Parts: sequence; C-alpha cells; structure tokens
Amino acid sequence: MVDEGTRKTLSSIPLLKTKAGPRDKELWPTRLKEEYQALIKYVQNNKESDNDWFRLESDKSGTKWFGKCWYVHNLLKYEFDLEFDIPITYPTTAPELALPGLDGKTAKMYRGGKICLTDHFKPLWARNVPRFGIAHAMALGLGPWLAVEIPSLIEKGVVKYQEKSEEAKMTSTWQKIFGLCFLLALTFAVPIVCN
Repeated sequence: MVDEGTRKTLSSIPLLKTKAGPRDKELWPTRLKEEYQALIKYVQNNKESDNDWFRLESDKSGTKWFGKCWYVHNLLKYEFDLEFDIPITYPTTAPELALPGLDGKTAKMYRGGKICLTDHFKPLWARNVPRFGIAHAMALGLGPWLAVEIPSLIEKGVVKYQEKSEEAKMTSTWQKIFGLCFLLALTFAVPIVCN
C-alpha cells in the first residue's frame, strides 16, 4: 500500500521508456538522457516543495554516481556521502545505493554501506522495469530509508551532529557581522563602516 504523499511524489517523476543498460552501447545514451531528465524533474519538484535533500552527479559514462544526501532532524542537518554503480544488468537490477560513512552502524545495511532495500523497494522495482530509474530509487528507496533509520541512529547516539568546518563558520560569522552593520545603518540612518 502506498500513501498519498508517496503516490503524489511518484506521479511527478517521469517514467522511463528505454530498456538499456551500460552494456548496450547504442541505447545506453538514450536511457541515460531519460535518467537525467527524470532526476532533474524530481530535484525541481523537491525544491518547489522545500524538500531538497540530495545532490548527485555521475562520471562521463553514467555508470558511477556520487554525491551527498542529508536529513534534517531537530533542526540539525546530517549530511552523508552517497555513491552507487549502475549494475551491468540495469535496469532489470536496481542500483545498490551506498552511504559509506554509515557502514556497520545499522543492521539494515550491507557491507560497504549499501542500504538494505530488498524487502520493500526491490519487488516494486522488479514490477516496474524499465519504467523506474535512479530518481525512483532515490524517492522510493533512499528517502524512506533515511526517514526511518537516521532518527533511530541519532537517538541511539550512533550518528552525531558534526559542526560546520572552520572556513564555513568564518563565512557565516562575516555574513552575520555584515547583516548587523546593515541593520544598524538602516536603523540609525547614518553611514557605518564595518571592517
């Protein structure tokens, strides 16, 4: 059974048509173009609904994918590296999404940080070959996995919030100082120089 939110998300991601994997040299570029179009549409939809939660890019061949995904819990953003390879038998076989930084931290994960999707997502994928693609794996696989596992791992103390780097903190501090100077100048209508 699929809830209304999932149904809406799924209906907004374009279905793919080309049944081709990396070994199919003639049709793979067509499939890859469809994958990018579906991903772009999914990311646009996420941004419009203020639900932006991942960044992905691939190598030139479109067989190795990497990026970041994040989950916001109690107003703190937890960020994770994401990677996966397109299987040779794709699209018949779904990609195995991996979060290497969480390797060994939960039972719902295989060696190398590959998340467990066998019970819920893979049967759904199998029924929808070749219509499902990477965007569907993100929406119906990784998204729900993060929503269930990350809060649990945080509560158990397995995943801890990491502060921003020093450089990011400095940029943020200078932005705050500039903003404060700007507000003071507006409030008192006098020129203030902030160094």
